[in-house]
Amino acid sequence: MQNDNEKPGPGSTARVGFEAGSPRRGLIATVVLVALSLTVSMARGQAAPAGPAAPAGGNVLSPDMGRPNQVVGDEITPAQEAAVKRGLEVLAKQQSPDGSWGTAGGEGAPAAVTALSAIALMANGDLPGRGKYGDNVRKAVQFICNSSQESGLLTASGNQGEMYSHGFSTLFLGEVYGMTANDEVKEKLQKAVRLIEKSQSPLGGWRYQPVPLDADISVTICQIMALRSARDAGIKVQKETIDNAIKYVKQCQNPDGGFNYQINSGGSGFARTAAGTAALYYAGAFEDDSVQRGLKFLIKQVPSPAAAANPQGIMGQEGNWYYGQYYAVQAMFLAGGNYWKQWYPAIRETLIKRQEPNGMWSGEVDNDYCTAIALIILQMPNRYLPVFNGKGPGS
Repeated sequence: MQNDNEKPGPGSTARVGFEAGSPRRGLIATVVLVALSLTVSMARGQAAPAGPAAPAGGNVLSPDMGRPNQVVGDEITPAQEAAVKRGLEVLAKQQSPDGSWGTAGGEGAPAAVTALSAIALMANGDLPGRGKYGDNVRKAVQFICNSSQESGLLTASGNQGEMYSHGFSTLFLGEVYGMTANDEVKEKLQKAVRLIEKSQSPLGGWRYQPVPLDADISVTICQIMALRSARDAGIKVQKETIDNAIKYVKQCQNPDGGFNYQINSGGSGFARTAAGTAALYYAGAFEDDSVQRGLKFLIKQVPSPAAAANPQGIMGQEGNWYYGQYYAVQAMFLAGGNYWKQWYPAIRETLIKRQEPNGMWSGEVDNDYCTAIALIILQMPNRYLPVFNGKGPGS
């Protein structure tokens, strides 16, 4: 485990190479931010050409009815912008002096919650040391890098959910490296990827601990997204690792299109089906029939804004609502067409109604976690994060 004395405390001058005076970093960040500004201008202004219209008289839900990631032009509303602004401001204030978020003892906290919170700020277009929340992101990078162990494991908790921590943290570093080319981040990222590859179980998935013994769909999607982000950033990922992961995920699917928590165990459920469907997309199996069956299972559970004021109504009996919506909105975004057109407005309005007077969201793990996920979902139309836009590592 990382020695606490090695972590930067309040007033620490430790950095991970994002000094404002670095011309190479500054140029990269400037180019990225200009490109992102052009993207969001299109998202908030002129709509992209519409996809083929749905056949008359039928509610046909098919990804080929619109291009994946297509900018429709009406996703970002004044209410959405106001909710995001309030949420970002309060989330930034929740960051601890050491750069972390998350106080609950949940799976992988606080490293996982730190990674998700920083990703939420990056979804606003902020990079380490650049943008309104650039310093918050920089401190988060420092915290995650300081959490890196000799084995490559990224964790700051030491609890049973270490691979949750590792997966979300690796995803975060992949996004950071892909947008900054920072050398120290690259080193930590490469070690993190090698650990994921070494800890893949014979089944093809991953479990709570970094040992190749067992697997479940929830931990597996974390590792697949992490590998996808790293691969897109230019880090080598073994094709065999991805192929075996796809086989595992597909073995968890039931005839109704839903996914089990483990092979032949748990039954179909919303959160695990969202994770399974997103996992196949990010692994590169986007044209597989398993994806279509997963989408058809999920679309029956479009969020209901009318139930937003009722915690029991919104959470349902299964739990893990925010977690499930985090993956569901990604699957629908990648599917495009009517899947996205139906899902995003519904989850957008649901989250706006669920936002608390203090600007945060609550209901699972801790408020930082819920707020980070809500902000990531609401900012999907920004298209700022590379991981949400390309093809997976298996492509």
